Amino acid sequence: MAHVLLVEDDPGIRTAVVRALHARGHAVQSAGSGLDGLQAMLVGTPGVVVLDLGLPDVDGERLLGMIRAVSQVPVIVATARDDEGLIVRLLDAGADDYVVKPYDPAHLEARIRAVLRRGAAQPDVAIDPPLQVGGLVVDRARRTAAVDGRPIELTRLEFDLLAYLASNPGRVVSRAEVLREVWQRTDAARTVDVHLSWLRRKLGDAPSHPRFIHVHRGVGVLLEDRVEDAPVPHQGPLG
Repeated sequence: MAHVLLVEDDPGIRTAVVRALHARGHAVQSAGSGLDGLQAMLVGTPGVVVLDLGLPDVDGERLLGMIRAVSQVPVIVATARDDEGLIVRLLDAGADDYVVKPYDPAHLEARIRAVLRRGAAQPDVAIDPPLQVGGLVVDRARRTAAVDGRPIELTRLEFDLLAYLASNPGRVVSRAEVLREVWQRTDAARTVDVHLSWLRRKLGDAPSHPRFIHVHRGVGVLLEDRVEDAPVPHQGPLG
């Protein structure tokens, strides 16, 4: 059973979702505006927040940023726009998952279970040593990463993706596997491609001669350090 905070301004949707989640054994608190939802989150201790983006008093994306400034509680955003660019932006801003309206309460509950499983699994990594792939070091306990000793700043999902690839070095991982194991869903493969592109830039991979992230078209992606394959700067004629 989870303690769910539902931030939804539509009273009909709010009532239906609260009733459906209650029927599935969850404790549900609801708020009809963004600021009321933020207050409820600060005062209470929800296990997961379901955040509607179309709120009357504050933009949902802005509210997501406000939540992330004070808490790491899992957030599932609910949006009426099936817009991949928007969804990628929300995930990059700190959302843990999303549902597109109109959604089935059973689908929402599945997403709730998925984000809670991810959160519950994280304490186990504290006893694991950092992962090292050549010059890349990924510390899952501290949630930090560095290339040749240089720290790199990653979003939550970028780190989770990199950590999963680093735990499978030298093996081609399919997009379906990444979605299942990192996002814990089976759709939105384009989202994986976007995050891989961002990771490449932050790792310093050149598009034509990537050092770490190697895409095998139609198969998947492989992480290994091919520093020797990196292009050598032209030194000019000798003598």
